[in-house]
Amino acid sequence: MEFTLITLLNGLSYGLLLFMLSSGLTLIFSMMGVLNFAHASFYMIGAYVAYAISGAVNFWVALVLAPLLVGVLGAAVERYGLRSVHKYGHIPELLFTFGLSYVLVEVVQLIWGRAAVRYVIPPELDGPLFTLYTTTFPIYRGFMMFIALLMLASIYLMLTRTRIGLVIQAALTHPESVEALGHNVPRVFMLVFGGGCALAALAGVIGGNAFVTEPGMAATVGSIIFVVVVVGGMGSLGGALLASLLIGVIQTFAVAIDYSMADVLSRVGMMVSPETPGYSVLKLTIAQTAPILPYLFLVLILIFRPKGLMGTREG
Repeated sequence: MEFTLITLLNGLSYGLLLFMLSSGLTLIFSMMGVLNFAHASFYMIGAYVAYAISGAVNFWVALVLAPLLVGVLGAAVERYGLRSVHKYGHIPELLFTFGLSYVLVEVVQLIWGRAAVRYVIPPELDGPLFTLYTTTFPIYRGFMMFIALLMLASIYLMLTRTRIGLVIQAALTHPESVEALGHNVPRVFMLVFGGGCALAALAGVIGGNAFVTEPGMAATVGSIIFVVVVVGGMGSLGGALLASLLIGVIQTFAVAIDYSMADVLSRVGMMVSPETPGYSVLKLTIAQTAPILPYLFLVLILIFRPKGLMGTREG
């Protein structure tokens, strides 16, 4: 019971971090139809900017200021870069964001170097939140979950209860009508892109010190983000949340289980030795296969439900 509950909590906290990452990409795609390959790079930029601000001031200032600064950077990218190639179709957009991801990594390495930086958890959030049986659950994990849920509630309320949210949703389906009513649709899209980048940066502020802040962090999570978005359904925030939680829990449980098929066969009386056909595969533990499980999940979703768990569009 202790193992199950603690692993479930860790899986949910990891899943909510994945949602923080994927929500911005989901918003950008659902509103603009742009699949931003540089999204994980804005996550990385958010972590590094937060590291710099934390060193100069403190973590709490970084928590507010870093997403805002990265959001402004994202809006500038859309206004002076992405908008220029938007008229040529999706392929130039993909190539632009793909190239931008490499540019941002190189910029980070020029400024902060190639090694990991010491971006630490603030002292007031460093410690146990509670103890379950004999295992403690960190305060910072709980803080991550709280921020992710607060962000989810804020996005929902903004899109459904505010004027700007209604304009954004209308601009998605009827841009000409929205423009005829006097709204600046390109500016709306710029704000959406900047907001999506700010959400990625917020995940970087929260996740950078929980894990590691180094130039390879964008590549580490980049592929997982796209798995979440596709599995959940392209453009579906609810789908992204569901897929994030599923992948987070499944992968966390898999990492914690150190059993192989050979162990199972041995328990039912079947002896497995190096001479057994397929021995190298039978000896693989679930923990060793954990990294490929999200991608296996992705393949199965694409085969049996191409629109994703809650998707309404195929891209």
